[in-house]
Amino acid sequence: MRLSKYFLPVLKENPKEAQILSHRLMLRAGMIQQSSAGIYSWLPLGLKVLSKIEKIVREEQDKAGALEIKMPTIQPAEIWKESGRYNDYGLEMLRIKDRHDRAMLYGPTNEEQVTDICRAHVKSYRALPLNLYHIQWKFRDEVRPRFGVMRGREFLMKDAYSFDFDEKTARAAYNKMFVSYLKTFARMGLTAIPMEADTGPIGGDMSHEFIILADTGESGVYFHKDWLKTDLVTDIDYSADLEPIINKFTKIYARTDEKHDPINCPIEKKDLIEGRGVEVGHIFYFGTKYSKSMGASVSGPDGKPIDLHMGSYGIGVSRLVGGIIEASHDNKGIIWPEEVSPFDVAIINLKSGNQMVDDLSEKLYQLGLSNKHDCLFDDSNYSAGEKLATMDLIGIPWQLVIGPKGLKRNIIELKNRKSGRVTEITPEQAMKFVSSQGSLSLPQPDEFKGQ
Repeated sequence: MRLSKYFLPVLKENPKEAQILSHRLMLRAGMIQQSSAGIYSWLPLGLKVLSKIEKIVREEQDKAGALEIKMPTIQPAEIWKESGRYNDYGLEMLRIKDRHDRAMLYGPTNEEQVTDICRAHVKSYRALPLNLYHIQWKFRDEVRPRFGVMRGREFLMKDAYSFDFDEKTARAAYNKMFVSYLKTFARMGLTAIPMEADTGPIGGDMSHEFIILADTGESGVYFHKDWLKTDLVTDIDYSADLEPIINKFTKIYARTDEKHDPINCPIEKKDLIEGRGVEVGHIFYFGTKYSKSMGASVSGPDGKPIDLHMGSYGIGVSRLVGGIIEASHDNKGIIWPEEVSPFDVAIINLKSGNQMVDDLSEKLYQLGLSNKHDCLFDDSNYSAGEKLATMDLIGIPWQLVIGPKGLKRNIIELKNRKSGRVTEITPEQAMKFVSSQGSLSLPQPDEFKGQ
């Protein structure tokens, strides 16, 4: 993408309304624009990141055996009255009436809607286990929306719902989602701590929050020092018995109270690490809470009806964008993990109009595109300082900086945004860099010997 053709409304100053770092950087980087309190338009750069996160979430849900559907944003009030939550949910639920005076609502969650689907079509235990998920916009009318996409009124969520015929198989489904979440966040380059949590209005007796470590996070977390050494998450096989694996993980974090202080802590003080983090996922097992009230049962092996055991599993897809920024930034701007970055590499022409610089920049851009790298080519007429500041602000992992002074020495600068390391390479080495297959990586000093 050529920057001259792209819509990237960056801001030089911090917006006064932004209270936390991720909100400031998302506004400054031209990722979002506020429409009304707690509701945002996603601009091209922000939408690219959001879509990449959504893709990872979807792929990991599919691998765990969940099946994707799409449920409506507007739900009938009658199914919520069946479950008993219509009046209990409170003012966060946006209640409306259609032109026929039928009570409707903008869905804050989908336990009732998915239970209605299941009870209409699943009649026998032989159809189980079943896990249905979708990625959909939700609305909760927060009394005081703040912190940008971290606590907005409208947000994109992945919510999955498992159906089983007894507690044992339901807990196995819960364990599978537990592992899926660890894999999902690991793919995004995040350290996620699963914390035992209260179930709140969802209900049930087992629940975990997933908190990603961030120095500016809103929550205090306490965990065993060995957690930071665990790198076995991606190798866990779903066909294995997950119960002992889950037990291993849950022994290396501390449960916290409402003030996020550790309680009943199983970890010795010398091994305990205190940190801060951002909640990005929450999973629940609530048994037959909804199936009993809504009549969702199946015939069991003996032909008798069995109330379905259920769990629900949420990931804040749009919240993750802010959470990743809180976890990965510096004083210059965002540092995107490569897996979710809006672009793979930035090609920066420091002197547009200089024929030698223009020609090489264009060649590198076309070469990168032909090798399926998503390149952002700064071909604008802004000053060199503005160009470099913008690329640091928006956080693309790799920067190729081409200027007339460097080319006189046959040199291009290759910068890694995360480490800040700048490597001087030749134009030929730069062409090899953008021609690489798969992920880009910093060339080693001896990689181009003989050229």
